[in-house]
Amino acid sequence: MSKKVLIIINPCSGTKKANKYLTDIVNIFTINDYIPTVLTTTKRGAGRIYAKNYARKMDLIVCIGGDGTFNEVVSGVIQSGVRVPIGYIPAGSTNDFANSLHLSKNIVKAAADIVQGEPVSLDIGSFNGRNFSYVASFGAFTKTSYATPQNVKNALGHLAYVLEGINSIASIRTEHMVIEVNGMKYEDDYIFGAISNSTSVGGILTLKPELVDMSDGEFELLLIKSPKDLVELGLIIHMLTTQNYESEMMTFINASEFSIHAEKTTSWTLDGEYQEGMEEIKVVNMHNAIDLVMNGKRKQN
Repeated sequence: MSKKVLIIINPCSGTKKANKYLTDIVNIFTINDYIPTVLTTTKRGAGRIYAKNYARKMDLIVCIGGDGTFNEVVSGVIQSGVRVPIGYIPAGSTNDFANSLHLSKNIVKAAADIVQGEPVSLDIGSFNGRNFSYVASFGAFTKTSYATPQNVKNALGHLAYVLEGINSIASIRTEHMVIEVNGMKYEDDYIFGAISNSTSVGGILTLKPELVDMSDGEFELLLIKSPKDLVELGLIIHMLTTQNYESEMMTFINASEFSIHAEKTTSWTLDGEYQEGMEEIKVVNMHNAIDLVMNGKRKQN
């Protein structure tokens, strides 16, 4: 019996190359006994609405887009109350979440991996009730992956993100925060913070895979203190360029819940999308909240 798949595509994601391969993607699902329905996002939030409204009618929902579009689809599925499997074909500029899972960078191959794959349960975050797939962050490097020109990314790779991040330190404001986690209280002035479930954050902070388990019920908290002098600034730059985060300038903690007191003017991003500041914030790990279809034999290509 044929299965129903909803394909949600953001035509504006990344370099827009997904549009060129949409016919190939639909054909892959069709020859594998799926009946496809294709919906195009025309405005912010459309992915969430589509996923929520169609979840009960589908056997699979596939997202074609970047981390922000994937966030919308995940949020819609969770809000529907239906545990329908999700497939992800990464087509954005950074694709941090997809990179952490080693999903194929080849759009057509990513589609084939979904039809050959099996659902794997993954954790999702709740930020005062708003969902995020892999990161809630504030500060210096929050917009780095979006500020770095594409041609520079292509030429310099990870170094391009580091250079843009370092450049942003000079103009970033310091955020005073109190964070309670695991019965401990951390209070200081910070230039960057992230609650993450990914090996890559904004293309600049890269964690070793052994430090991140995306289905262990915990997130990784990363905090970078505000440098008080050139020596401390040098420590931060060295930390970023070497990707060695054992530094007195960084706090690194694993936990399932975080209580944060911040300034109302502190803006955040959730999976790269803007989130206005709040004074009291509760971040909770929603353990194994979604089922993502992945091919166990996948390779990074």
